[in-house]
Amino acid sequence: MVMLDGSVVNVALPRIGTEFGASVAGLQWILDGYLLALASLILVAGSLGDRYGRRRVFVIGVVWFGAASALCGLATSTEVLVVSRVLQGIGGALLTPGSLAILQSVFHREDRARAIGAWSGLGGIAAAAGPLIGGLLVQLWSWRLAFLVNVPVAVVCVLLALRFVPETRDEQVTGHPDYLGSVLGALGLAGVTAALVEGPVRGLDWLVVGSAVGGALALAAFLLVQRRHHDPLVPPGLFTSHTFAVANLLTLVMYAALGGVLVLMVLQLQVSLGYSPTAAAVSSAPMTLVMLTLSSRSGALAARWGPRWFLVVGPLLVAAGMLLMLRITPGATYLGSVLPAVLVFGLGLATTVAPVTATVLAAAPDRYAGTASGVNNAIARTGTLLAVAVLPAAAGLTGTAYQDPRAMTAGWQTSLVICATLVALGSAAALTIRDNVLAAPAPAAD
Repeated sequence: MVMLDGSVVNVALPRIGTEFGASVAGLQWILDGYLLALASLILVAGSLGDRYGRRRVFVIGVVWFGAASALCGLATSTEVLVVSRVLQGIGGALLTPGSLAILQSVFHREDRARAIGAWSGLGGIAAAAGPLIGGLLVQLWSWRLAFLVNVPVAVVCVLLALRFVPETRDEQVTGHPDYLGSVLGALGLAGVTAALVEGPVRGLDWLVVGSAVGGALALAAFLLVQRRHHDPLVPPGLFTSHTFAVANLLTLVMYAALGGVLVLMVLQLQVSLGYSPTAAAVSSAPMTLVMLTLSSRSGALAARWGPRWFLVVGPLLVAAGMLLMLRITPGATYLGSVLPAVLVFGLGLATTVAPVTATVLAAAPDRYAGTASGVNNAIARTGTLLAVAVLPAAAGLTGTAYQDPRAMTAGWQTSLVICATLVALGSAAALTIRDNVLAAPAPAAD
């Protein structure tokens, strides 16, 4: 549900904007309100799962997410929808790290990469299929159905979790959660994001400058608290692992590029090429098929051969796919321009996502499964959050410029070059990752 909703809304944005008369900033907040809550709280949610039970926190998150989705579907204005999306993001933060931490704690080490590959593949499929499902739902009735469909899914998910998922927790944890760190991290991300979204619209007024300064100070205080707290939200020792740090850096740039491209591609196809919501969504279906076919396999192969070259070659394929997307302009054909780019892009994602997730978790002690998952998910969502906040302004898309095919195409191409450059830099950093991180430890001598 979380991965699906992160992208299913993209295809509905033009209809939402028309119904509510929303500006680019309004559309950004519909996306970023959700991402902000998700990224801000996912760290503490992972810690809560380790402490109080990963299945328990997961189930609470699913129920919360379903209820907030109903509120989104009933929204009557842009403001109400943004608030509902923030509530939805809180539920997503509660359930996302628990799902991955459960796999990490339940499966034997030699089986984890394949299990995480399946998890990554299905999550990636959901993200890629979101525009398709969103397009069908929007044309079937309304953009509201894209949210309301989560309610029955949440009910089924809770029943399956209670029936089949074992409860696990970190038995060594003591004391209280790091509430101060949680608040500071959330305020920091909120301040920086508000400044990035509102800056192009409002200029350097008191609200934008105050949000930027306040957010930066809160993030600095967050880092200080993490160093001094006896039971920090993010144990600083995790980042002493070079592999953990670099794999998370790669996650940041990959998801920034992925989030930016998926949002703008749906707009480009509808606004500049005249696609219907369903046609724009169906155009990405080959990406979904590639990820479904290859993601689990790439996780297993990375465990056997080492993840390094998967994390070098995969991002380069993603960057190549983005450069091919430069040809998606008015008058371009699907077979000649859209399909080749989508296939290469999907191949790069399938090569990268499962190995990088498995690498992050393998580089952290097992007792921190929920925390490591929370860190990785927070970094991924923050990457998307920042991309959605920064890319439109960097590409010159402000106000209602996204409704002009010429302005939309120019902004689309600028964004692709920026994203491809980020991903290529991430590929270069991956050359330093330890290649045996996924190997099972040698058995102890008798």
